[in-house]
Amino acid sequence: MIYRNYGQTGKKVSALGFGGMRFGAVDDIDACTEMMLTAAQGGVNYFDTAPGYFGGKSEIAYGQALAEFRRQEIPYYVATKTFATTEADVREEIEGQLERLEIDQIDFYHIWCITDLDNWRQRKKDGVLDAFRKLKDEGLINHICVSSHLIGDEIKELLMEGVFEGVLFGYSAYNFSTRQKAFDAVRKHNLGAVVMNPLGGGLIPQNPDLFSFIKTRDDETVVEAGIRFLLAHPEISVTLVGFENNEQVQEALRAVDGYRDITSDELQRMKDAAGDKFEGLCTGCQYCDNCPEGIPIPKLMDAYNQKKLRGKDESMLNQLKWHWTISPDEAAKCIECGQCEEACTQHLDIINRLKDITRVAEAAAAAAEE
Repeated sequence: MIYRNYGQTGKKVSALGFGGMRFGAVDDIDACTEMMLTAAQGGVNYFDTAPGYFGGKSEIAYGQALAEFRRQEIPYYVATKTFATTEADVREEIEGQLERLEIDQIDFYHIWCITDLDNWRQRKKDGVLDAFRKLKDEGLINHICVSSHLIGDEIKELLMEGVFEGVLFGYSAYNFSTRQKAFDAVRKHNLGAVVMNPLGGGLIPQNPDLFSFIKTRDDETVVEAGIRFLLAHPEISVTLVGFENNEQVQEALRAVDGYRDITSDELQRMKDAAGDKFEGLCTGCQYCDNCPEGIPIPKLMDAYNQKKLRGKDESMLNQLKWHWTISPDEAAKCIECGQCEEACTQHLDIINRLKDITRVAEAAAAAAEE
């Protein structure tokens, strides 16, 4: 395992982190514990979860696994998050988390999911920073961190607070160009840098041919190559991978154990090959999955990815028909309330994409009648 500094905290964290947002069977606590033990025995010491993952079940699964770690004297760090902003709500949240996780202190506690500056300013006004400082003074948390979906230079306003010791943000072989300025800002402040969605929410493993340009040798999978692309950035403290099963944990461990230095020329070749063709892809975070009209927006956006990736309307329609078994007519239900776009962590133009899906479906239907 590779270990790196977490910013200026003095802590050494594993370059591979375990994310608790994708358990294939979260109710099977023993299976979840086995996955986490496999990771820990492979050298992983950074374990990230959140109260919203499976309605708190992820933290419950973590609680049992962490108890087993302590019995086996396996070292670990725990990271989790909160949407709460007022001191009362933050305290209520963390009390439940500490109980579910079966611990007395959270190592890396994140103000969760800052999507825009207005959102950040309101949460700060509500007192979230003061609440976090008190929790740290009381020893309930060790390090104050933030989970940010801001892109470009916007993240600078968060970092000017001087309170954050680490940042969780998106960065991968498919979206690095839009996240580079945010990454540069984190690096400038010498903060702990943890990257999420390293495999594009599944986009990279689902499209191995399209992402073959990130491979540097013939004997590696595209998943291993995607992780190694990030390992080639020494400023990234942790590459956080969400796992469905034990086989995926083992593949990620192989990616780290088999890592060899990637030269700056090789890294630049990958970035040049990516160009801007992967910008604007949906990562499938599903924060938009609360449409008042009941539109399955995440599924529609996944299908739209196929159009962007392959440049064909047919690819999008086939994804809807054969993968999701839903009608493209679902997109026509949109009333343009904007709720999905407000929730989108990538600031995608979801409404226009739904209109495009409707247009393509209508054109296909018209052609079929001729």
